[in-house]
Amino acid sequence: MRPINHVVERLIPSALVFAIALTFVVAALALALTDAGPVAVVESWGVGLAGLLSFMTQMALILLLGHILANTRPVRALLTRAARVPRTAVQAYVFVFLVAAAASLITWGLGLVVGGLLAREVAAQGRERGLRLHFPLLVAAGFAGFVVWHMGYSASGPLAAATPDSFVTEQIGRPLPISETIFAPWNLAAIGATVVLVAAAIILIAPRGRDRVVELEVDARERGVAVEDDVVTPADRVDASRVPTLLLGLLLVAYLVIHFAGGGSLTLDIVNWSFLALILLLVRNPFELIALTKDAASNVGEILLQFPLYAGILGIMSGTGLIQMFSDFFVSVSTPVTFGLFAFLSAGLVNFFVPSGGGQFAIQAPILLEAAERIGVDPAVAIMAVAYGDQWTNMIQPFWALPLLAIAGLKMRDILGYTTVVLIVSGAVFATTMLLVSL
Repeated sequence: MRPINHVVERLIPSALVFAIALTFVVAALALALTDAGPVAVVESWGVGLAGLLSFMTQMALILLLGHILANTRPVRALLTRAARVPRTAVQAYVFVFLVAAAASLITWGLGLVVGGLLAREVAAQGRERGLRLHFPLLVAAGFAGFVVWHMGYSASGPLAAATPDSFVTEQIGRPLPISETIFAPWNLAAIGATVVLVAAAIILIAPRGRDRVVELEVDARERGVAVEDDVVTPADRVDASRVPTLLLGLLLVAYLVIHFAGGGSLTLDIVNWSFLALILLLVRNPFELIALTKDAASNVGEILLQFPLYAGILGIMSGTGLIQMFSDFFVSVSTPVTFGLFAFLSAGLVNFFVPSGGGQFAIQAPILLEAAERIGVDPAVAIMAVAYGDQWTNMIQPFWALPLLAIAGLKMRDILGYTTVVLIVSGAVFATTMLLVSL
């Protein structure tokens, strides 16, 4: 794995630089392959910059709220108790993966943070019980749970397709319900197969006997977010009270009950409001919520900066006709049976350059949906192909591993060998699923 490590650590720039470089690459392609001139390309880019502001806010909230939820006291306490469950080293690796996968299926922001926190807690408690636990594999298992995030409750692509007035519904002419994407039987089966096979792979690669084991050297478990709740003034007493957050949380719960009772569907907004409601019910007071929000906000800034660039790229592709040319290419090389597989593989490649699932979906989904319509493929196949490709190569793309690695105190090269195995196993499941669903 050393060549891969070298590339990841030394040659691959930041995701922001990738977004900037991709802007100029797409602009150059538009100039070379279409009739658009420099003025038209720049104008299309500028007009497109604001095209995904609503989507950008939704994506930022998913990450923000997932991070806050993972760091609330009840969730942290639950992770501490859960870390006592594994009794052997192999059980510990598999347990961290399964919990991280379940958390990622709930919301990807929660999954990333839970994976890192649980890996540390299991390592620390395991050492106290005399277990020899290979800490890099524990952290890799936590990150491996992220390989199913785009198949679950916070899947940005499928939820965008289900959201009225989104750019996807405008293109296909109707919202695409999640019963045809993330809750489709074939996707649920793919989740099960992925989890089982990745867990089996983790068991096979776990150190045994005299294999080298790198343990957690010190008990560097996170102690939680510091909350300054000194009560001095009457206003401080309000901020230290449980009442404001509890009342707002109950109000949000009431709205969600009314929404679903009235036949409302699951959308990106509803996902975010459900997480916010849970947070409001779990925090002790506004003091704690403010502290958790400040701590989580640092993880959101890069997304907010990148999404206008992705929107500008989409503006160039749409405004110059480049998107139509790419669609023509997919139509020419695909059949209704092979389209899903080719779309999945292309999405895995694009993810290296556009690591944000929402950003990648905004750029690639319009191309694949156009091609799918022209050759008679279900739009759900195109949407899930992007979702599968995005989550697949995340296993060797360091962007989303950074929050988890920061919690664990490791570098990407420490876990890359293990996550590459996850890439191979999960890729086989995703490719097979795309072929079977297209038959």
